[in-house]
Amino acid sequence: MKNISTLLNIVLLLALGFLYYKVYNDKKPAGKLSAPGISQPAVSSAINGPVRALIAYVELDSLNDQISYIKNRRTQLEAEQKAIENEWQNGYKSLEAKKDNFIKVKGQNMTQEEAEKFQIDLMQQQQAIDSRKQTQLQSLSERSYKFMEDIQKKLKEFLAGYNKEKNFQYILTTGTGLDYLIFKDSTLNITADVVTGMNKVFSKNYASVFLCL
Repeated sequence: MKNISTLLNIVLLLALGFLYYKVYNDKKPAGKLSAPGISQPAVSSAINGPVRALIAYVELDSLNDQISYIKNRRTQLEAEQKAIENEWQNGYKSLEAKKDNFIKVKGQNMTQEEAEKFQIDLMQQQQAIDSRKQTQLQSLSERSYKFMEDIQKKLKEFLAGYNKEKNFQYILTTGTGLDYLIFKDSTLNITADVVTGMNKVFSKNYASVFLCL
């Protein structure tokens, strides 16, 4: 849970990979391919002559930062994770204070039986605190996974529809920790379209989503 943004980047990368797979397997004849507004560099072919490579790319970091639903939900999840950690730390501080107070009160008059009983009680409370933290983190992890699955599904659906008009053969991705593009022509950047489209998708489907969380 510490790297929610990185996980989202991976999810978005997988969704874009799905689009490439779909387009590659449903490829249309080259003469019917078009991508209005996107420059199409020529690629030479010794057999068929010049052909057009229909390529675009998406900046994953921008999707995470500019799609409102993703940004807001990620903020919520990170706040929940921080609250769990704070509760766990406060629990341990409380046990430490309880131990110090016990030693202060009993002092040299403490018997071995009292010390052992207190130690057992302290360990049980510690286990309860740890167990609660694990339960909370497990719940948070499950909800985060469902959230990322939902993002992936919606992105796949949007890109599949978007590409019916654009007819790209390849859509590449760039982002923190996932940037394999040495050079990027900004005229091939479709991030703004994806951000606008996905914000519309989530505004229609999740207008009151946070009321249910």
